[in-house]
Amino acid sequence: MTFEQEDALYKFLEITVEPFTLESITSFVCSFKTKHLNRLSTEIEARLNVCKLAFPLEQRKWISVRGYFENARFVIKPSRSEIANGILIPGHRCIPFANSEYLPHDYTFYWGKKCIPFTMIEGEPEEFYPYYSALGEEYAPQYIARDNPENEEAFNDEFDVPAEVSIRTLDMRAIYRETKFIPGDFFEVRIVDWKKSIFSLQKFEKDVWNEKDLKEWQEAAEKGFEASFINMGPGASTEEQIAYAYFYGGKRMQETPAYSLEEFLYERTDRIETVIYGIETRFWFAGKDIPDIGMLMVQRIADRTLIEEMLVANKVPINEFVIQSYVLDMLFRRETRIQDVVMRIVPPIISHNLESREWNMLVDYTTEIYAELSNEYSLFKDKDMGPLRQKAGELHTAVIELAAGLRPDSINAAYLPQHTFIVLSQIQNHAAGLMDELGVDTEVSHIDLDAISNAIDGMTDAYNEIKELVEDAMSNFRRNNIAMVKSPTKTEARLVQIGIGGTNVWRRIVMPERLSLEDLHIIIQRVFHWENNFAYRFTPKSIPLPSTKAADNSFSIEGLRKDLTIGVLNKNGLVDFIYEYGPWTVKIIILSPSNGNVACVAGEYAAPNQNINGPVRLRRNLFLLNTGLAEEKRFARQQLGEDFIPDFFDLAQCNEWLKGNY
Repeated sequence: MTFEQEDALYKFLEITVEPFTLESITSFVCSFKTKHLNRLSTEIEARLNVCKLAFPLEQRKWISVRGYFENARFVIKPSRSEIANGILIPGHRCIPFANSEYLPHDYTFYWGKKCIPFTMIEGEPEEFYPYYSALGEEYAPQYIARDNPENEEAFNDEFDVPAEVSIRTLDMRAIYRETKFIPGDFFEVRIVDWKKSIFSLQKFEKDVWNEKDLKEWQEAAEKGFEASFINMGPGASTEEQIAYAYFYGGKRMQETPAYSLEEFLYERTDRIETVIYGIETRFWFAGKDIPDIGMLMVQRIADRTLIEEMLVANKVPINEFVIQSYVLDMLFRRETRIQDVVMRIVPPIISHNLESREWNMLVDYTTEIYAELSNEYSLFKDKDMGPLRQKAGELHTAVIELAAGLRPDSINAAYLPQHTFIVLSQIQNHAAGLMDELGVDTEVSHIDLDAISNAIDGMTDAYNEIKELVEDAMSNFRRNNIAMVKSPTKTEARLVQIGIGGTNVWRRIVMPERLSLEDLHIIIQRVFHWENNFAYRFTPKSIPLPSTKAADNSFSIEGLRKDLTIGVLNKNGLVDFIYEYGPWTVKIIILSPSNGNVACVAGEYAAPNQNINGPVRLRRNLFLLNTGLAEEKRFARQQLGEDFIPDFFDLAQCNEWLKGNY
């Protein structure tokens, strides 16, 4: 699609509120007298589906985000701190009902017919992070930084997070005073103008809605989130997850009575929780981990060119703008050999697999770009961006090279750190985005250059960390294979690592290969000091990422037989599986050979009481224990146990619990 066609496409989605067909949107784009119309309909459909620009309906119809949320109502529940300070922080509260083109501090709110004024409030950044956490906990600092230029400059200090920032908040003093607002009261919010992110507030007293109606909304929300996980996986962002959760949850989620989004996610539901997703976070099934993808993620490009298709097929998921950035880096380095830049775009570990036709295609394309850019390139003008582009390009190449080396024949995926490919994909995508930002005809301010420099440094640190972990994993895998080759009949035991999903709790156990999964069940109960009160089963893997839409939004996993031994499982390559026990999910990995009887050799963190009802409740109680009021702290201590110390692990005590026959 041309830039003119893209503008027309987004204009259509911005003004259209009724369900539309492919023919109607294509006709609108064509009305702007654009060129290249032969594939336009196909490209528009690809954009809608791949880039998630609109919600799909039946009979090949779609509805725009504006159309779906235009008349919706939702809830904002001010915190005690906000009420005490006479403010309201928009933050993540209006997701997914606000136009994504607007940042939270740009929204407009009305009380009756009067526009609510804004005021500034100062504080430590950590005080404000919870109000942006649904946007992704890792992105909260960025939203605060973008609130005003002073914050942005303060966050770009490479040495530390600023001690204090200021953010734009609604001045609610008169409203709270006039309505006698108390903790627990809330606002019903109505969308006045989606396009401009304008909302109106109406106050309701706490407990005005009955529990049955609220429970109905919660059930719709839980079904909506779970359907989005099954049909879409973790999505491109938490905003996308939330938007599709409201879509799959149906119209009931756009009506009141309802919970606020943050109250539902962080206080009410036990089925949805925030989980680690590489170097980011996502919402997911409580107690479950998002599985790794086994390869670099392909960027969402709906209408790839031939050169992009060829690169993606060879596990180099980049677009032409990134190639252009590599060529600019070549000019900055004062290089003249096209082969040098091509070998950075496609490292040797991959390039030797390219057919001669593919190699020549890439060389010819890069040569054309070089000829085009070299005529107007100025080393003087590029003196600030050039070094940053070079660092981003070197990082991008390193990620591609490391990922390409992790072939199934070189290492068993069970040995790799959690989310290895997800982490590498996120670093690669961020590096590619920065290279694009530092591309042709780009003017970047010094503040933005500082931010880009800090971002590259942070990503480089993340890359070095994952690279070190990967190298250790590959070393362990090789030692394991060598040991098996040297003495295949002498291995009597294996190291088995067990970790409680949704927590940092893990143990590493020596376990004889003759022992069965039923024995492992007993061992798990003992090392975590649980009481064997729930039903349990072993399953071969966690919930898979969806490749196609499930017809009935369901999935099934068969349990493993409990008489299977550790030796048989290892011999058949089933070294990565899970143990489901009541509300808990335990991840199990069979590691390297060992000798000896059952014993715990390492671990971290105290195991939770089995009756605390899963990792979501565990984290909520830990939060209350640290930050709650006196009554909340007493409740949390009662739930966790009087002697519970979260960071404490006693290896000797663990081995005392393990004593016994198997």
